[in-house]
Amino acid sequence: MTDGYGTGHGPLVLVGDSLTRNGDWPALLPGEDIVNLGVAGDTSDDVIARLDQIVETRPAVVALLVGTNDLAWRRSVEHIVRNVETILVTLRKELPEGRILAQSVLPRGREFADQIRDVNRHLWQFAPTVHAGWLDLWPAMAQEDGELHPAFTEDGLHLTAEGYQAWAGELAPALERVRQQPPSSRAIQLPNLGGSA
Repeated sequence: MTDGYGTGHGPLVLVGDSLTRNGDWPALLPGEDIVNLGVAGDTSDDVIARLDQIVETRPAVVALLVGTNDLAWRRSVEHIVRNVETILVTLRKELPEGRILAQSVLPRGREFADQIRDVNRHLWQFAPTVHAGWLDLWPAMAQEDGELHPAFTEDGLHLTAEGYQAWAGELAPALERVRQQPPSSRAIQLPNLGGSA
């Protein structure tokens, strides 16, 4: 699958926790060459620890969604944001020709709503600085009070088939948009601080 810029070689790599792991992505995103690197229970720290594994797949596109398990471990908004920023910066550095799509943390119980909104607001602002696309899943998945829509979950966290359909309905066009962006390898040059390249 190519995208007009000649960088279509390589899979779509989905990175995250059990929300990603449990999706039937070949059915939800037909025609995609998918590597599912969702790991149940993963926090943003866990994703940082396995960034090498992600890079080794040589993805054409990485779609990242992580952070909800951090909240369960009572990690702060700042901790989550800093870690996801580290993930995005590392992926951009290691995959200069790759497309990156950062996805907003999904809603869950309303008691988490303010924290999740805060995380998502920071990540929305940060994503463009590393030439990553941004997919805000909140409008499609949340009720007005910030709770995950009851049709999409049975336990307030994990998704039903209908929940995955709603997610995929937002993800598919977002992947198309991110693939239409030009390569970003030369747009994020670090300053030469006097050392040799």
